[in-house]
Amino acid sequence: MRVLIAPDSFGETLTAVEAAEAMAAGWSAARPGDVVVRAPQSDGGPGFADVISTTTGGMRSTHVAGPLGRDADAQWVLADGTAYIESAQAVGLGLLGGPPSRISSLDAHSRGVGELIGAAIDAGARRLVVGLGGSCCTDGGRGMIEALGGFERARERLDGVTLVAATDVENPLLGEHGAAHVFGRQKGADASAIDILERRNVAWADELERQCGGPVSDRPGAGAAGGLGAALLALGAIRESGAEVVAECTGQATQLAESDIVVTGEGRFDRQSLRGKLVTTLAAAAGRLGVPTVVVAGQVVVDRDTARAAGIVAAFSVAEFAGSVERAMSDAAGRLEALTSCVADGWRGAAGFAASGSVHPDT
Repeated sequence: MRVLIAPDSFGETLTAVEAAEAMAAGWSAARPGDVVVRAPQSDGGPGFADVISTTTGGMRSTHVAGPLGRDADAQWVLADGTAYIESAQAVGLGLLGGPPSRISSLDAHSRGVGELIGAAIDAGARRLVVGLGGSCCTDGGRGMIEALGGFERARERLDGVTLVAATDVENPLLGEHGAAHVFGRQKGADASAIDILERRNVAWADELERQCGGPVSDRPGAGAAGGLGAALLALGAIRESGAEVVAECTGQATQLAESDIVVTGEGRFDRQSLRGKLVTTLAAAAGRLGVPTVVVAGQVVVDRDTARAAGIVAAFSVAEFAGSVERAMSDAAGRLEALTSCVADGWRGAAGFAASGSVHPDT
């Protein structure tokens, strides 16, 4: 049997590449006769550059301003004239130096993303694909545009360059479904901070729309990565699915067609996962080819019927397997490997999972 191991990153604990290695090791330990293919994935968030580079090469590093002023060494990819920039490399939650807080939610900026874009242009890139996700800032991309010299200067520098905003988040910039209200709390913002961020972005949206001469804030994806999507769209970016960008680069269609089962995963399999994020996008593509998909995630808060409606045969939780979130995170790779081994041991092909055993597909 041919098994495609294709996870996203597991939050701040495991990159997609690390998760794929652990899952592949676990599956092979239980079923050494299977052909296991590692194909780490990304939807544009953390791990985007790392995943792209596994097939294209061309990894580079640039020293940029971090979200709170401390410099960071950000990795990006340049291959065949296309630069792949992961916004989380410059504004990711992991660059805060500690847990997100009210202060960091208000102070974090996106200047480093602008510096990465500038470095890619200077290196001769004629197409820029900016992966959006996992950010700690909610500045609407103001810092990014300032780092490029302001809106007009940014447009001049991008003349003749194709700009792509790669995201599977469809949220607008403003309102109850916007960047501040939906994602602010996970970036440390309390209710009053969310109100401040919203007011800032209302004013910034007016400026963006005046500069570009058309509506931006309500476009799908404008709220991605704390509103970086809005700034990119104002600069003329085309929005594309981050998962589909990665799928094209990694030859996902061919890999799926050659596989008998897909095993994917992420840090938390929840309702947000069902809104076009990687695991369900991958499951849909596999389903069209009649290939079953199994999810092994850090946490699972989607019930069995909902998962199956999304084309997922079963979903398994590392936290439940380990006994707690803390125990799961204390040895993330080891726990993920052990759970995947149990999942593999219970797999019975077209018959699904064995009725008994240490792991049950009831979550």
